[in-house]
Amino acid sequence: MRQSSIIDIISPVMIGPSSSHTAGAVRLGLLASHVYNSPIKKITFKLYNSYALTGKGHGTDKGLLAGVLGLSVDDTRIKNIFNSEIAKNIDYKFEFLEDFNRHPNAVDFIFEGDLNMEISGESIGAGEVVIRKINEFSVKFTGKLNTLLLVYKDAPGMISRVSTLIQNENINIASLHCDRYAKGREASMCICLDGELNEDIIKKCETFNDVYIVRYIKKLES
Repeated sequence: MRQSSIIDIISPVMIGPSSSHTAGAVRLGLLASHVYNSPIKKITFKLYNSYALTGKGHGTDKGLLAGVLGLSVDDTRIKNIFNSEIAKNIDYKFEFLEDFNRHPNAVDFIFEGDLNMEISGESIGAGEVVIRKINEFSVKFTGKLNTLLLVYKDAPGMISRVSTLIQNENINIASLHCDRYAKGREASMCICLDGELNEDIIKKCETFNDVYIVRYIKKLES
């Protein structure tokens, strides 16, 4: 049985009232915005199940928007985010849905702008979150570790090329998750790391042929 750590026992400092519905929502929004990493013209938040039923009362909608706009879980502006100056320049809406095939605290972020992207995640309790899907690709990262994300044309050797760059920096790979539409079509690679990547490595990944998206997502503050 997994032993609880002091981090598990003590809830994160946050603007309440709920760690999963408020702090988790902010963290999900932050991660989604880091993955998108492009000017947002419009965003639709699709909240599911418990998030949909009790989200407004627990500030989930405020937390999601605040996170997308770059606020941290302890930022006092979360409570009045809808009336804030930073929220006036973004077109946003919320949809509340029921789908018992989804996690009780699931949300889809549908970003529209120069780049269109759909990101799905879950708040799994005590302020902890996980991103599960980017567009049609399955991924898994939590924001606890630095993460390198690539979307590229599927081809032999790509995983080896990227992992060799990381190995040469003497950085350990904590987890590696790959997915693809089909052989030779778009694929994704999600690598969680024990260390911090040099900016040069990220730039090298961007120069690879048929690489469409490269994101380096630094771990969220506790």
